[in-house]
Amino acid sequence: MSQSSSEVSSPRREAAAGPAHGVPGWLIALFAVASGMTVANLYYAQPLLAELRGVFHVGESTAGTLITLTQVGYVIGMVFLVPLGDRLEKRSLVTALLTVTTLAMVAAGLATGFPMLLAASLVSGATSVVAQILVPFAASLAPDHARGRIVGRVMSGLLTGILLSRTLSSLVSGVAGWRVVYLGSAVLMALLAVALRLALPRHAPTTSVPYHHVLRSTAALVRTHPVLLRRGLYQAAMFGAFSAFWTTVSYVLTGPRFHYSAVGVGVFALVGAAGAAVAPLAGHWADRGLTRPMTGAALGVAALAFAVAGFGQHSVVLLALAAVALDMAVQTTLILGQHTVYQLDPLARARLNSAFIAIFFIGGAVGSQAGSIAYRAGGWHAVSAFGAALPVLALLYWLTERRRATEHPAQGHGGSGGRA
Repeated sequence: MSQSSSEVSSPRREAAAGPAHGVPGWLIALFAVASGMTVANLYYAQPLLAELRGVFHVGESTAGTLITLTQVGYVIGMVFLVPLGDRLEKRSLVTALLTVTTLAMVAAGLATGFPMLLAASLVSGATSVVAQILVPFAASLAPDHARGRIVGRVMSGLLTGILLSRTLSSLVSGVAGWRVVYLGSAVLMALLAVALRLALPRHAPTTSVPYHHVLRSTAALVRTHPVLLRRGLYQAAMFGAFSAFWTTVSYVLTGPRFHYSAVGVGVFALVGAAGAAVAPLAGHWADRGLTRPMTGAALGVAALAFAVAGFGQHSVVLLALAAVALDMAVQTTLILGQHTVYQLDPLARARLNSAFIAIFFIGGAVGSQAGSIAYRAGGWHAVSAFGAALPVLALLYWLTERRRATEHPAQGHGGSGGRA
């Protein structure tokens, strides 16, 4: 790895060096745990929607707005905060964001009305982008030959956090109430801020241009690297399907067919955590140059998962199989996409990641809201049809990739790693 791609101070960098891949195992584990804990804030509310509807006396589509606004906040954070990872010293930036997240989660836990909960969730969503500062941070510390595997390991923690958040939220809510979910997260964020402040190596900025120039350059990267937009659109479709599934499946499980409690919904969500096992494999596939074929396979699996889910309205086994397959597919395309994006410009990884995640979280926000509307209009079958349509559209777009790659062979960077 070139010196410019990671300007870590010499003493700390030597301490972080390992014989196998340049990053010690404990630091990779810390990145993974921290990423999972922060991104979990976006998903705690998903299994609580049925309960929150009763507490605040709102309808299904209004309750779904809580998930949508949290993800909109995340997009705002990706656009306006994550690019600062190239402009500011990362350790200090992470500490500041986690402090704000702590305060926002306290406000959510003490909310006296649904608008207050919405506002707190918007803020916590924006500052929970810490996970997307840590992932490119880990990528910058890794040598080229092991970057896919290291990013895969960190992402496995992040994805496990996404999946286990629903289970943890349901269990805690069932025992102590929904407010404790948010207040407990506030405590975890405060502890994490201290741990990361003490453990992370200092990482110098990779650019000194003014903030507004950083924002403009982030937008320019989308125009400069067509593959960035392509991978973002793939993931927007996948994350939209993912969000539609997990925002509405709690309605099915707590409905007249299954009568699940909040704890039961949490146990079901735990099944999806099995999908996190694919993350290291996806990183390995990326390192081997299998990005394109495995992307197509994952898009197909996601569409098939919704076909299974459509038949699973009266079978929890089929719903569970669909959840595992969908989660594995979404995680595969995410890691393959990030590996590809990080190859484009080592000095702009935070900004590249900002644009990539912002694009696909827009898809997630649309998927959450559209899934709630589809469920209200046509039930679970409408959600399944909507969810299947998104990866199918992405797969049709993927089919154009080979022709474009043949016509423009110099578009990518870094061999297969630069290809869409």
